[in-house]
Amino acid sequence: MRLLALLLATSLFAADAPKAKAPAAPKAPEPPVYLTEAEAAVVNSDYKLQGEYANAKMGANIIALGQDEFRLVLFKGGLPGAGWDGTPKIEVEGKREGTSVLFKDNINSATLGDGVLTIKSTGFDLKRIIRHSPTEGLVAPKDATILFDGKNADAFVDGKIDPRGFLEANTKTKQPFTDFKLHLEFFLPFKPLGRGQGRANSGVYLQHRYEVQVLDSFGLKGLDNECGGIYKNSAPSVNMCFPPLQWQTYDIEFTAAKFDQDGKKTANAVVTVRHNGVTVHDSLELKGATPGGGFKTEVPAPGPFYLQGHGNPVVYRNVWVVVK
Repeated sequence: MRLLALLLATSLFAADAPKAKAPAAPKAPEPPVYLTEAEAAVVNSDYKLQGEYANAKMGANIIALGQDEFRLVLFKGGLPGAGWDGTPKIEVEGKREGTSVLFKDNINSATLGDGVLTIKSTGFDLKRIIRHSPTEGLVAPKDATILFDGKNADAFVDGKIDPRGFLEANTKTKQPFTDFKLHLEFFLPFKPLGRGQGRANSGVYLQHRYEVQVLDSFGLKGLDNECGGIYKNSAPSVNMCFPPLQWQTYDIEFTAAKFDQDGKKTANAVVTVRHNGVTVHDSLELKGATPGGGFKTEVPAPGPFYLQGHGNPVVYRNVWVVVK
């Protein structure tokens, strides 16, 4: 009887005991990341096909999606910021077949190979081009404060320089700023299997309050959380993101929000952003601080620039500011 009672008690106890949690599913490995053109060209042949293509009447973005898959985005008139007339884009998925890539929808088809994109219905050939921002390498004026010129990262809190001599993301300036003109250049890695916010994510925070997004959004829609967008405030007027592994520029003019003696805001902050030389925000009033910023509210105090670290090897160079 005592044995039976013991067995019964044990079974009841086991029934009431919490069940062991199932082991968590293993975390998916991070997609491969390529930091240089030479590395990408040797290891991933898709890189050689990705890029911008154009002729006198049309522009195209070819986006490498990994595993021999591509997306074609066509622009009537030319590339964004260089002739596109703003009419709806045409997007077609493609797959590598032998040495070329075939794009085909219900109406038309295109073939990509050897640096030339051919549109079958028109017979148009678009050649691969590499654009450079007109402000790439812009020399700082005499009244500028040099924040990073490759010599050291002393202007930044725990600033780190990578082996190539570029400033790594995930740092902020020691000096705070109010009204200013900022120039910086950024370089996005090639991450073909990355998607959305996982594809070369960073950000430039003005006063550590307002984020101008940095992301490999080459060929994407151009939303407020994509490159050139001001997160939670406004999408860029045009998506000027170049392909990854090309230097890009931001030239930003900023006027801080105004407050009365009681600390009540009387005027919004105003920003103008030029991405790769094209104005994507013109005297835009900012509705409020970005949720992920270090300063989550707007107050009458200056703030630093923060180059957001988001788990991606995004780097910066030629960073300088002119105080207004």
